[in-house]
Amino acid sequence: MFLNYFALFLIIFVILVVVYGIVYIHDIPYKIAEKREHPHKDAIYAAGWVSLFTLHAIWPFLWIWATMYQKDRGYGFGTLKRKEEELEAKVDELTAQIAAMQQRLQAFDDAKQGGN
Repeated sequence: MFLNYFALFLIIFVILVVVYGIVYIHDIPYKIAEKREHPHKDAIYAAGWVSLFTLHAIWPFLWIWATMYQKDRGYGFGTLKRKEEELEAKVDELTAQIAAMQQRLQAFDDAKQGGN
């Protein structure tokens, strides 16, 4: 009699552990996204629950989606800071070119007025 109740308890316990384990595993991409301050962490969370009903078909893609994002560099392999520095250098170069053109235009206008 004791073994029957023990077996029933063991079956219920195993089922609960398996269900909890599945839910915990499906929250891993969300936890990764939250840790990395992913801009789409809420979508990843919702898709994790949808993944439970799609027999885990989209879960590997959620893992990839969550792990691809890095706060300092976004989705790419380069750094955002490097891109910002490149853009700042280009802006500085263009600003210098505009200043040189304005000086040449001013010199041309001065020469034109002096010639008349």
